[in-house]
Amino acid sequence: MQPQGQLPILTFTSTYTGLSRVLVNDVRVGEAFDPKQPPKQLPPQFKAIWDTGATNSVITQKVIDQCGLKPTGMTVVHTAQGTTTTETFLVCILLPNKVVLPEVRVSKLPIRGADVLIGMDIISQGDFAVTNKDGKTVFSFRMPSMECIDFVKQSQHPTPVISAKVSRNDPCPCGSGKKYKRCCLAAKPS
Repeated sequence: MQPQGQLPILTFTSTYTGLSRVLVNDVRVGEAFDPKQPPKQLPPQFKAIWDTGATNSVITQKVIDQCGLKPTGMTVVHTAQGTTTTETFLVCILLPNKVVLPEVRVSKLPIRGADVLIGMDIISQGDFAVTNKDGKTVFSFRMPSMECIDFVKQSQHPTPVISAKVSRNDPCPCGSGKKYKRCCLAAKPS
């Protein structure tokens, strides 16, 4: 059970069969709704591309037509092809594993290879991680953000493989020059 006033932790992971150069998964898009009164019917499903280079999320005309969406305004967008003015829409986006964003302001633009582009307006609401191990890509997302992942900091304090008993006051086996108790022993999770 979740403590009162604390946001629920929403997560999903997408695993690709090989190394992926594009992060794509299925999402559902529909009219924005009040989270206290979710829609009775699931909105249509579309292919989405995740793009950390995009400031905001985007939908195509196909999504607008299938969902019967009405424009809420206009905005200026900057793309690789230049600057343009386009319509905006207020939508709900349902990510995998029931991660729901009930009100997202999106723009209308063509997207190659998908119907939805997930931009930094959504990505920045949580923790976004991509790993490539054993010949496959794994992409994971969590909202709200819960930690700062810092690979440089993690690599500066590797957990040493200790073959002999090391005293707290001995030099640390990692080679930092510090005492073991002030280096890798202090960095160990309790």
